[in-house]
Amino acid sequence: MQFIINNIWLVLLAVISGGMLLWPMLRRGAIGIPDVSPSEAVTLINRHHAIVLDVREDNEFATGHIADAKHIPLALIQSRLTELARFKDKPIVVQCQGGVRSAGACAVLKKNDFSKIYNLKGGLTAWAEAKLPVTKS
Repeated sequence: MQFIINNIWLVLLAVISGGMLLWPMLRRGAIGIPDVSPSEAVTLINRHHAIVLDVREDNEFATGHIADAKHIPLALIQSRLTELARFKDKPIVVQCQGGVRSAGACAVLKKNDFSKIYNLKGGLTAWAEAKLPVTKS
Protein backbone atom coordinates (compact mmCIF):
# COMPACT_ATOMS: atom_id res chain seq x y z
CA MET A 1 0.00 0.00 0.00
CA GLN A 2 2.89 2.34 0.79
CA PHE A 3 4.24 1.76 -2.74
CA ILE A 4 0.95 2.93 -4.27
CA ILE A 5 0.88 6.04 -2.10
CA ASN A 6 4.52 6.89 -2.90
CA ASN A 7 4.04 6.26 -6.63
CA ILE A 8 0.48 7.44 -7.23
CA TRP A 9 1.41 9.21 -10.48
CA LEU A 10 3.00 6.06 -11.87
CA VAL A 11 -0.02 4.00 -10.87
CA LEU A 12 -2.40 6.51 -12.47
CA LEU A 13 -0.30 6.59 -15.62
CA ALA A 14 -0.38 2.79 -15.84
CA VAL A 15 -4.15 2.69 -15.35
CA ILE A 16 -4.79 5.42 -17.93
CA SER A 17 -2.42 3.79 -20.45
CA GLY A 18 -4.14 0.45 -20.02
CA GLY A 19 -7.53 2.07 -20.46
CA MET A 20 -6.41 3.79 -23.65
CA LEU A 21 -5.18 0.49 -25.06
CA LEU A 22 -8.44 -1.28 -24.24
CA TRP A 23 -10.81 1.52 -25.24
CA PRO A 24 -11.02 0.78 -29.01
CA MET A 25 -11.76 -2.88 -28.36
CA LEU A 26 -14.35 -2.12 -25.70
CA ARG A 27 -16.00 0.59 -27.78
CA ARG A 28 -16.27 -1.62 -30.85
CA GLY A 29 -17.60 -4.50 -28.79
CA ALA A 30 -20.07 -2.24 -27.02
CA ILE A 31 -21.70 -1.17 -30.26
CA GLY A 32 -21.79 -4.76 -31.51
CA ILE A 33 -19.99 -4.45 -34.84
CA PRO A 34 -17.86 -7.46 -35.68
CA ASP A 35 -14.45 -7.20 -37.30
CA VAL A 36 -13.88 -9.51 -40.25
CA SER A 37 -10.63 -10.65 -41.78
CA PRO A 38 -10.03 -10.22 -45.50
CA SER A 39 -10.87 -13.90 -46.11
CA GLU A 40 -14.10 -13.57 -44.12
CA ALA A 41 -14.95 -10.46 -46.14
CA VAL A 42 -14.44 -12.41 -49.38
CA THR A 43 -16.86 -15.05 -48.09
CA LEU A 44 -19.44 -12.38 -47.27
CA ILE A 45 -19.01 -10.83 -50.72
CA ASN A 46 -19.18 -14.10 -52.64
CA ARG A 47 -21.77 -16.05 -50.65
CA HIS A 48 -23.97 -13.34 -49.20
CA HIS A 49 -23.56 -10.62 -51.86
CA ALA A 50 -22.18 -8.15 -49.33
CA ILE A 51 -21.65 -4.56 -50.41
CA VAL A 52 -18.18 -3.10 -49.83
CA LEU A 53 -18.23 0.48 -48.58
CA ASP A 54 -14.93 2.34 -48.90
CA VAL A 55 -14.82 5.36 -46.57
CA ARG A 56 -11.37 6.64 -47.54
CA GLU A 57 -10.77 10.04 -49.12
CA ASP A 58 -11.03 10.51 -52.90
CA ASN A 59 -7.27 10.51 -53.49
CA GLU A 60 -6.84 7.28 -51.50
CA PHE A 61 -9.69 5.59 -53.39
CA ALA A 62 -8.12 6.59 -56.73
CA THR A 63 -4.87 4.81 -55.86
CA GLY A 64 -6.68 1.47 -55.61
CA HIS A 65 -9.76 -0.11 -54.09
CA ILE A 66 -11.68 -3.36 -53.75
CA ALA A 67 -13.57 -4.17 -56.95
CA ASP A 68 -17.12 -2.79 -57.06
CA ALA A 69 -16.66 -0.93 -53.77
CA LYS A 70 -19.09 1.91 -53.15
CA HIS A 71 -17.10 5.02 -52.27
CA ILE A 72 -18.38 7.49 -49.69
CA PRO A 73 -15.73 9.35 -47.66
CA LEU A 74 -16.23 9.14 -43.90
CA ALA A 75 -16.86 12.89 -43.61
CA LEU A 76 -19.84 12.55 -45.98
CA ILE A 77 -21.36 9.32 -44.68
CA GLN A 78 -24.11 10.95 -42.62
CA SER A 79 -25.22 13.24 -45.45
CA ARG A 80 -25.22 10.41 -48.02
CA LEU A 81 -27.11 7.74 -46.06
CA THR A 82 -29.94 7.83 -48.60
CA GLU A 83 -27.57 6.25 -51.16
CA LEU A 84 -27.18 3.30 -48.82
CA ALA A 85 -30.81 2.98 -47.73
CA ARG A 86 -31.52 0.12 -50.14
CA PHE A 87 -28.74 -1.90 -48.48
CA LYS A 88 -30.15 -1.64 -44.92
CA ASP A 89 -30.81 -5.38 -44.69
CA LYS A 90 -27.83 -6.55 -46.77
CA PRO A 91 -24.36 -7.27 -45.42
CA ILE A 92 -22.07 -4.26 -45.70
CA VAL A 93 -18.31 -4.62 -45.30
CA VAL A 94 -16.95 -1.20 -44.38
CA GLN A 95 -13.29 -0.50 -45.06
CA CYS A 96 -10.73 2.26 -44.95
CA GLN A 97 -6.95 2.07 -45.13
CA GLY A 98 -6.27 0.59 -41.69
CA GLY A 99 -9.62 -0.11 -40.03
CA VAL A 100 -10.02 2.92 -37.77
CA ARG A 101 -12.13 5.26 -39.92
CA SER A 102 -14.29 2.34 -41.00
CA ALA A 103 -15.15 1.66 -37.35
CA GLY A 104 -16.49 5.22 -37.13
CA ALA A 105 -18.56 4.69 -40.27
CA CYS A 106 -19.88 1.41 -38.84
CA ALA A 107 -21.09 3.27 -35.76
CA VAL A 108 -22.94 5.80 -37.94
CA LEU A 109 -24.57 3.00 -39.95
CA LYS A 110 -25.55 1.10 -36.81
CA LYS A 111 -27.09 4.25 -35.33
CA ASN A 112 -29.16 4.58 -38.52
CA ASP A 113 -30.61 1.05 -38.30
CA PHE A 114 -28.36 -0.82 -40.72
CA SER A 115 -28.49 -4.40 -39.52
CA LYS A 116 -25.58 -6.35 -41.08
CA ILE A 117 -22.44 -4.27 -40.73
CA TYR A 118 -18.89 -5.62 -40.68
CA ASN A 119 -15.63 -3.73 -40.21
CA LEU A 120 -12.74 -4.97 -42.37
CA LYS A 121 -10.02 -5.55 -39.77
CA GLY A 122 -6.81 -3.92 -40.98
CA GLY A 123 -8.58 -2.23 -43.88
CA LEU A 124 -7.21 -2.16 -47.39
CA THR A 125 -3.72 -2.69 -46.00
CA ALA A 126 -4.72 -6.13 -44.67
CA TRP A 127 -6.62 -6.83 -47.91
CA ALA A 128 -3.49 -6.16 -49.99
CA GLU A 129 -1.26 -8.12 -47.58
CA ALA A 130 -3.60 -11.08 -48.10
CA LYS A 131 -2.78 -10.81 -51.83
CA LEU A 132 -6.39 -10.01 -52.72
CA PRO A 133 -7.06 -7.94 -55.84
CA VAL A 134 -7.17 -4.16 -55.84
CA THR A 135 -8.47 -2.22 -58.83
CA LYS A 136 -8.01 1.37 -59.98
CA SER A 137 -10.59 3.52 -61.66
